[in-house]
Amino acid sequence: MDIVSPVPGPRSLALKDELVSFQEMSTVSFFADYDKSEGNYIVDVDGNKYLDCFMQIASIPLGYNHPAILNALRDESNVRAMANRPALGWFPSKDWAARIKNSMLCIAPEGLNQVYPMMCGTCSNENGIKLMFMRYMHRQRNGRTEFSEHELSSVLRHEAPGSPNLSILSFKGGFHGRSIGLLSCSNSRPIQGVDIPSLAWPKADFPVYKYPLEENQTENSAEDERCLAKVEELLEKATRDACPVAGVISEPIQAEGGDNHGSPAFFQGLEKICRKWDISLMMDEVQTGGGATGEMWCHKHFGLKPDIVSFSKKMVSGGIYHNLEHRPPHPGRIINTWVGDPHKIILLEQVVKTIVEDNLLERVRQSGSVMMTGLKQFQTEYPALLSAARGRGTFCAVDLPNQVSRDRFLTQLRQNGVHLGGCGDKTVRFRPSLTFTPNHANIMLDIMEKVLKDFKISK
Repeated sequence: MDIVSPVPGPRSLALKDELVSFQEMSTVSFFADYDKSEGNYIVDVDGNKYLDCFMQIASIPLGYNHPAILNALRDESNVRAMANRPALGWFPSKDWAARIKNSMLCIAPEGLNQVYPMMCGTCSNENGIKLMFMRYMHRQRNGRTEFSEHELSSVLRHEAPGSPNLSILSFKGGFHGRSIGLLSCSNSRPIQGVDIPSLAWPKADFPVYKYPLEENQTENSAEDERCLAKVEELLEKATRDACPVAGVISEPIQAEGGDNHGSPAFFQGLEKICRKWDISLMMDEVQTGGGATGEMWCHKHFGLKPDIVSFSKKMVSGGIYHNLEHRPPHPGRIINTWVGDPHKIILLEQVVKTIVEDNLLERVRQSGSVMMTGLKQFQTEYPALLSAARGRGTFCAVDLPNQVSRDRFLTQLRQNGVHLGGCGDKTVRFRPSLTFTPNHANIMLDIMEKVLKDFKISK
């Protein structure tokens, strides 16, 4: 790391002033120089070099300017694929099916042999909940695939039976996207949904555990049971209110909401409830998928077999996996102009290949072990500052006493050359690339310790 100016520096501040003059983008932290960024290090336009443990909000799988990625982009056949972007639902290229098989399908979750590429996490989740609604109504019609004239005409008036009164159950603290449908499923940051009409769909309590987990097993088990009972209660209420639940959506780890974890017992109980009620279970793996937890899919840690899994971020492309039961019986119901992007598949092919050849999931597990050992040691040494260290693989988090202290801690880390992010009210989240090594983890921990030694809690 090499910090040569204030953070953010004068060039970043000048560029930000220019940008916000025509676009509300006050969220910008600094402007990067991606020509000079490499591997696990990002360089800003003022020449500051940071160890990037946040990686574009968990979305860069192999670090910056990875040779496999750059070489794929230089390949002449790939250049032509990028230059001639097709409407893939109508005119795919001759190698499109093979490329999907060699990228998305070869790492598909168990039992999910169907896939739709999508542009981003939001459209992946939006189409995932549509699949749950379609499956529910298909069963209500006892498999009838021809729509009545009443069904077809009433949908244009936004009335039943064509537009049925159904809901999706999600969880407090969850975040799934900013579309109207997904704001109806999200429950983390009010600013994301204020002023925007949304649907009053049910929100169950997500477990809130006491840490350390090993010292609070009885209390946390009771919390699982309480939350699962709440799910059943909400399903019953939705049915009584004539707005039955067609499916359940949950993140394996509530990322935006504060890196809130659920136990295997909780998620297995949730799956049993879905099977009991004959409704769909969808896992939103937009942030957790792609290897960061030490498994390609976080829900594998819980032994689940969901019906639908959404993805994006480290998978480069958005998309949804689903089982055959959720395959629409009619063409054109899940479709858009592009249905993904050949450019993203070109990148994903290299990501998948590199994960296998470089055994990156094992590296994630090793680096995550170093990170968690260090974080737990810090919360022992600085109990007034850090608490609730938690994580799977390198998908880790730790809490500070309040949001002001958390934000100042992140600023001081950046001023010392380590780039991390926040989530929830007071959480620091760690989202390094899959190429992040135990050595990188130790460098990060050393800088954290340096900051912690002189850190004062803000009120």
